[in-house]
Amino acid sequence: QVQLVESGGGSVQSGGSLRLSCVVSDFRLDEYDIGWFRQAPGKEPEGVACFSTPRRTETYADSVRGRFTISTDIDRNTMYLQMNALKPEDTATYYCATDLRTSSPACLYYLGPLRQYYFHSRGEGTQVTVFA
Repeated sequence: QVQLVESGGGSVQSGGSLRLSCVVSDFRLDEYDIGWFRQAPGKEPEGVACFSTPRRTETYADSVRGRFTISTDIDRNTMYLQMNALKPEDTATYYCATDLRTSSPACLYYLGPLRQYYFHSRGEGTQVTVFA
């Protein structure tokens, strides 16, 4: 059964760091595009970062580029999001999601509204709170 389980969230002071993990089961991370997303209360979900092993790309939203790093450990079936220099506006529930259709170019669409057609499998999320 396909599962994605996030962990690593918490409360941190502005300027601090957290590392989120997304453990996946029943599929291989190096065969599909997979990304991190976040949703703050009262706001629409937004793409944060996306990792595509088939296309050898990692991409970031402008708001996190230079502060966040996405990576994968294939042997551990785990994707990570290292978050540094956190800001209060980073406060949100973070979740990982993937599209398990063969050769899906999901990472090309993770930032825009079309992502709803691609990232069908997702976890429940982990809360990140950054206080000033």
